[in-house]
Amino acid sequence: MFDIKWIRENPDAFDAGLKKRGLESAAGKLIEIDEARRSHLTALQDAQSRRNAASKEIGKAMAAKDQAAADKLKAEVADLKERIQTGEEKARELEMQLNEVLSAIPNLPLDDVPLGADENDNVEVRRWGEPPKFDFEPKQHFEVGESLGLMDFETAAKISGARFVVLKGALSRLERAIASFMIDLHTGENGYTEYNPPLLVKDAAAYGTGNLPKFAEDLFRTTEGFWLIPTAEVSLTNMVRDEIIPADQLPMRCTAWTPCFRSEAGSAGRDTRGMIRQHQFSKVELVSITTPETSLDEHERMTASAEKVLQRLELPYRTMLLCSGDMGFASRKTYDIEVWLPGQNAYREISSCSVCGDFQARRMNARYRAGDKDVRFVHTLNGSGLAVGRTMVAILENFQQADGTVIVPKELRPYMGGMERIEPAA
Repeated sequence: MFDIKWIRENPDAFDAGLKKRGLESAAGKLIEIDEARRSHLTALQDAQSRRNAASKEIGKAMAAKDQAAADKLKAEVADLKERIQTGEEKARELEMQLNEVLSAIPNLPLDDVPLGADENDNVEVRRWGEPPKFDFEPKQHFEVGESLGLMDFETAAKISGARFVVLKGALSRLERAIASFMIDLHTGENGYTEYNPPLLVKDAAAYGTGNLPKFAEDLFRTTEGFWLIPTAEVSLTNMVRDEIIPADQLPMRCTAWTPCFRSEAGSAGRDTRGMIRQHQFSKVELVSITTPETSLDEHERMTASAEKVLQRLELPYRTMLLCSGDMGFASRKTYDIEVWLPGQNAYREISSCSVCGDFQARRMNARYRAGDKDVRFVHTLNGSGLAVGRTMVAILENFQQADGTVIVPKELRPYMGGMERIEPAA
């Protein structure tokens, strides 16, 4: 969401940001709608002022026993009352029209975001670790998991359909181990506080983070009107909705391990096998609430926190700065962390860390008190720290052995009861 006053004062900068996104100019249309709204509000205020004045004049006319003047004023007040009621309804309609247009416009990229159309224009920032070398043809994760007898897509399809999986035994425990390790790392070393938030949210919460109204088809909705969260970002970020936070409580750093639910609309034919793209998956989310002055440094810090997970697990990765055409709706700047998958012979996204400026804060009315009379919008950030299922995918592919077993990364062994190797199910 944007400040319409800023758009009026900076129409060229606003349109330049949209152009960088590959979108058409919109400042002119928005200013036209806003001018109509402001002109109407001025007329409405004039009518209210005249009604108040006429009401006082009625008393004076009655005191002067001028019944004709009093009756004329009463008729004027009645007419003004009706006009004001109609005008207030139109004012609400004009406000809704402006907000409807504003709410569908994505955030503007920061100046250092590279110009581009899609993922092919993203820029590599750094990489860590060397991809492992095998003396056999590495398998994809689903081949490894199915060979172990611990990953079952057929049973999941029988229960729920495509894009679901049943894990059992050591792989089920591995998923829990990965998530527990991540949460312990983020709370113990990276300064995040763990939360266990709701998985079902109201319209206002999904609107606040930018998932509604534009991306409703990507979400699952219950018959009672709740939305299943696509990521804990929605729940965690909305904890500050309609709040004014003391400045000394910032930054807020939050983390949560939750199931996530996505319809994967528009993903037909992509990653149809395996666990890369599922309707239900678990993820450890990172969310920060900061002041405007610290949000960019916090973005680098959050990305480093996510990268640390892969470093501890000894999983090779690269960090990409997304171009303007590949960023998410609410983001001003995004780093994607891509882990190496030997079975695919490719790097695949495992985390996306974004700084959103005050875009979400305006939608949520989330503010902080910078001074006695100085209340400003907070800045929000979010990132995966990491996607748990995709981390399992990376472990299965990078630590697979020629005999079909999988070595358990050293950091996870305490969470696996000391298990060093995942063997085929008996």
